[in-house]
Amino acid sequence: MTSVTNKAEVREATIYSMLFAISAGHFINDSIQSVVPAMFPIIKNSLHLSYSQMGWIAFVLNMTSSVMQPVFGAASDRRPQPYLLPAGMLLSMVGVIAFGLSPNFYFVLLAVLFIGLGSAVFHPEGSRVAFMAAGNRRGLAQSIYQMGGNGGQSLAPVFTAFIFVPLGQKGALLFAAVTAAGAVMLMKVSAWYKERLVIHSAKKKQQTASATTKLPARIKGAMVLLIFFVFARSWYVAAITNFYQFYLIQDYGLSVPHSQLYLFAYLAAGVAGTFLGGPLADRFGRKNLLIFSMLGAAPLTLLLPYVPVTAVLPLLLFIGFILLSSFSVAVVYAQELLSNRIGMASGLIVGLAFGMGAIGAVVFGFLADGFGVKFIMVAASVLPLLGVSALWLPGDKKIKEWQAR
Repeated sequence: MTSVTNKAEVREATIYSMLFAISAGHFINDSIQSVVPAMFPIIKNSLHLSYSQMGWIAFVLNMTSSVMQPVFGAASDRRPQPYLLPAGMLLSMVGVIAFGLSPNFYFVLLAVLFIGLGSAVFHPEGSRVAFMAAGNRRGLAQSIYQMGGNGGQSLAPVFTAFIFVPLGQKGALLFAAVTAAGAVMLMKVSAWYKERLVIHSAKKKQQTASATTKLPARIKGAMVLLIFFVFARSWYVAAITNFYQFYLIQDYGLSVPHSQLYLFAYLAAGVAGTFLGGPLADRFGRKNLLIFSMLGAAPLTLLLPYVPVTAVLPLLLFIGFILLSSFSVAVVYAQELLSNRIGMASGLIVGLAFGMGAIGAVVFGFLADGFGVKFIMVAASVLPLLGVSALWLPGDKKIKEWQAR
């Protein structure tokens, strides 16, 4: 009896070494993605780009990642491919080198296509590693994993202020070495992942078979609501990360490096929210946290375009923390809805729904060219109110009842 108990405990143990390793890989992957918006203030002048063109760059980057993530996720549900992790990192390396050397708008689009594809390859398998290493602490595990990604994204303003302002566009070449190191590290993660698949081969066959069964209508409906929720959140995030720096420069008179520090504060607060959101959802419920993250942030986002510069920083800190506290929670919620389709669930939420914010970047780019940056900040401020959609999501207990049937 003791032997059986010990084996069960091992199966349910949280493997922190793998969680932090895959989180580090996520950090590197999303750091490379953050190079693109970080470079916007530089290439806008050096390549003579319009706001619309920058919106298209963000669109290509995020759409490549978002559209392909569910495809790779569905494929990995049927046949996991551990070594796609380092392969995705190498694709990003090709993209970041091309980005640093791009002479015009069209070469930039090609470069970000590779970066987006590398991210699409990495994310579904990365989420699966986090799920496999989670044990009984899924909320915490997904928070650790997503904290790495959001941490990488939060460095975009730092890259702008301390690398791209002094070095220009070719400063992106420095990140080629980072991606190479990331690929080496992920080879070790992939080896552990492959061993785990062998150990649980019987369970994997069972999950693969169940992954082909038809989803009930109630689960499809819940996923549509969840995707809409993440879609709305992503549009607001797209407005802040791609265009708020220009609002700070034009309306408040801040310098480029100074504006980047404000943006970094928002993103760093989001990292903290991402990390704490998972454990808070484990305690208070995933649906409750989803509702709070959007509706709790809405009053602050509505105020942000109108406050004096002295109030901008505290508002950005609270907005970043509250809004992004649901980042990892939405992924776990989707994984529990699609318990036999972990790769697809991660691809739909981290990839498709989040990446569809790229459409927002294009729309906001056109609006900024036509009506100014302040207009899009005011328009985007109402988006968190769409978080009311989470009220119609099934509760945590209801999802467990569905999965038990």
